[in-house]
Amino acid sequence: TGYIGGRLLPLLVADGWRVRCLARRPEYLSPRVPADVEVVQGDLLDAASLSAAMQGVEAAFYLVHSMGATGDFETQDRLAAENFATAARAAGVQRIIYLGGLGEDQLDLSAHLRSRHEVGERLRAHDVPVIEFRASIIIGSGSLSFEMIRALVERLPVMVTPRWVRVTAQPIAIEDVLAYLRAALAVETGNRSLTIEIGGPDRVSYGELMREYARQRGLRRWMIPVPLLTPRLSSLWLGLVTPLYARVGRKLVDSLRHPTVVRDDSAQRLFAIRPIGVGKAIARALRNEDSSFAQTRWSDALSAAMNAPRHWGGTRLGNRLVDSRSAQVAASPAKVFAA
Repeated sequence: TGYIGGRLLPLLVADGWRVRCLARRPEYLSPRVPADVEVVQGDLLDAASLSAAMQGVEAAFYLVHSMGATGDFETQDRLAAENFATAARAAGVQRIIYLGGLGEDQLDLSAHLRSRHEVGERLRAHDVPVIEFRASIIIGSGSLSFEMIRALVERLPVMVTPRWVRVTAQPIAIEDVLAYLRAALAVETGNRSLTIEIGGPDRVSYGELMREYARQRGLRRWMIPVPLLTPRLSSLWLGLVTPLYARVGRKLVDSLRHPTVVRDDSAQRLFAIRPIGVGKAIARALRNEDSSFAQTRWSDALSAAMNAPRHWGGTRLGNRLVDSRSAQVAASPAKVFAA
């Protein structure tokens, strides 16, 4: 039900894979998948629920985070990854494919990016080969980053922009992310784990992305840079002018203080995929936004857990509030299981 998993699922089916999906609430997901897709109940925070779901699986997609959690989301991410990798090893899974976050390992890394990297480490620690893709801003109709850009530009003719708006990133189109995920099922790894940085050909800032969006929409927008607005103040500012889920937005903004650019050429050497540029990626996203609702949105996994219409809320597990972009769905080829 999450943004990436919801779009990956039909592509895996079209590629001919037998797919098994893991969902905390199968009754929500089952009506939305093809008839030959298996849906099983499970929760990554409940290790006992994963054993049966992993049986017979060849490759498992891990597309989960807990950024919307009210408590310690890093602890929840750590536990989910441990449970997943342990169950995968016990079931004889041959490969885990994980989509994480781009950014150099450093002491002052944001909690969000630090957790994304730690999840990769936890998955690799259980003797199942892991292909970890690290991506920066994903541009596509319905993605959190794109919706933030769209909402800001559409609503604010004049923007007072904090310093993070000028930090360099290397965005990638959703179509290219999905292409990498699909190709990872067949790439030769020599039975070893790989960490692969992926991005489009352009290195730009959030400000430049907003200007390009405005140009394509025919909007005139002015940006006034200021060296103020801490990540917390920035998230409150965003909450006033965009329909963002506050906790997720705050953690996203905190990570924007770091450049997120590709520094390793492994993706070009291992894959024949050549990602499109920022202009084309935004144009595609706008066509999808303007024609109809996007296929999936970043908030879908939140709504799925509550069996309610889309809104920016959380998933209740006992007395905890948990959010996962794709924790609701685990799309899996037939052997492929994906969370």
